[in-house]
Amino acid sequence: MRWIAQMNWRRVGLWSAAVVLFVWLAIFFGADDPEIALTPGEPWEDMRQRSSAKIGPSITGHHWFRTPRSNARLRLVDAEYGFVTPLARFLTVGFGNGRVEGIRMSPQIEPLLIDDALQVVLDLQEQWRKGGWIPIHVKDDPPFADTPQWRARLRNVNKGGTSIWQAADKYQVMLVVNRFKDVRNPTQERYLIKLQLAAPWIPQ
Repeated sequence: MRWIAQMNWRRVGLWSAAVVLFVWLAIFFGADDPEIALTPGEPWEDMRQRSSAKIGPSITGHHWFRTPRSNARLRLVDAEYGFVTPLARFLTVGFGNGRVEGIRMSPQIEPLLIDDALQVVLDLQEQWRKGGWIPIHVKDDPPFADTPQWRARLRNVNKGGTSIWQAADKYQVMLVVNRFKDVRNPTQERYLIKLQLAAPWIPQ
């Protein structure tokens, strides 16, 4: 009987270990990237509770910003105008009076080659277009496109490009792409993308 009991305990132990391993693998391979999920103007603590990326509390009586404690995506929480960025290494969320204010970020982990940079900005623009965002100031700052003219403009270190989009009277985003001198890859053309999100601040 003792031998049977020992065998049963061994089976329970092996089964428990298998369950733990399965759960760990599911988390490791299936978990989403950490994200900051927010709506400009909402209480800061609502954003903290919703986000899977860790970010510090606001400071009472101050206008300042926080950065996530890890790389993170940005997700705008809005049933109509919501969008998601790629994983970002640089992401700051501003606060004032305990509420979320503006967001500044670079939706990338490292400086990108031009094909990859264009893929990021075109994907973001497509999300905005499908969500009902409208490009503004298109005469001076038209939406990005994968054309020889746009590629030549981006390759010019003195130009780069800017596109501004607006969602009704709720949000505005400014997207900027510039050539970046990457000392780690001096023979390659690398690009830096900058994104700013807030309530509309540029008149239409």
